[in-house]
Amino acid sequence: MKPQDGYIAFIVNPKAGSSSNNLLGRRFAAYLRGRGFDVRTNLTMYIDHATKLAQRASSSYDCTLIVAVGGDGTIREVAHGLDGTNKPLMMVPHGTENLLASELGFDEKLETLIRTFEAQYTRPLDLGRVNDRCFTSIAGFGFDGQVVDRVHRGRTGHITHLDYLWPIWRSFSEYKFRPMNVRVDGEEISHGQGLVFVGNISRYSVGLKILERADFGDGLLDVCVYKCASRLHLASHSIRTFFKGHSNSSDVIYRQGKDIDISSEHGDIFTQIDGDPGPPLPAHITVIPNAVNVMVPEGARPAGFRTRIIRALR
Repeated sequence: MKPQDGYIAFIVNPKAGSSSNNLLGRRFAAYLRGRGFDVRTNLTMYIDHATKLAQRASSSYDCTLIVAVGGDGTIREVAHGLDGTNKPLMMVPHGTENLLASELGFDEKLETLIRTFEAQYTRPLDLGRVNDRCFTSIAGFGFDGQVVDRVHRGRTGHITHLDYLWPIWRSFSEYKFRPMNVRVDGEEISHGQGLVFVGNISRYSVGLKILERADFGDGLLDVCVYKCASRLHLASHSIRTFFKGHSNSSDVIYRQGKDIDISSEHGDIFTQIDGDPGPPLPAHITVIPNAVNVMVPEGARPAGFRTRIIRALR
């Protein structure tokens, strides 16, 4: 990629990022300008504004690359706007968790961004669609959906991992284990109380490898159902997941597919997509294969539990 090929569009969520990482996007933009590139920065003003900005940039003949600076929600909306186009996407992790960026091998170092840009190694990224909303990483139904709802109802600005502690405890002490029906490619795989995760990447919050077989470019979504009817059972699932022994348990169902339906007779089941509140049930979930070309660090591996904990404590 050369400066004469066209301009680089930065789509930046100014509300994302803590004081420890809010300079990374500006430092990367300064590097590109120093190389002679025309960098045009666009600030998002609301959640789906990033989608509109990405659509505008992708339709511009003179735009050669879109750089998304933000957390998982910003990345999701930019990727949604680029669905079906041939314009490459590069991400600058700038949020609390950065699930997708961590899965792709990004950290919070300028050197990694420069190395990625210079190598220009791209991989296709699938997208998931829940009803009329897209997701890049993981959708959750049940307990974690309630946690996300509590966090966002109390949110006033940038959040940290500490902001999740009280909502997790409140949800753990009050959660009602509602039954859900789960169908994958037309086959009912679960009917009963539990928690459901559907995803495009292997690791969830703080690197927990819930969807251990997931590959973000294989054209499939991974489904993990935890059969669960009590807080003690939920705690047991959490421990086994931490030690990567959950998928072989008799009370865990693991499948891969392209078409997933989740429904319930109860209307109070919370959902989340990429860490934001999701649509209510019933949910019809499909995969959009190879939706976006993503520039990634060549040879990088997903960040694990220890690496993510260290980042969270900085």
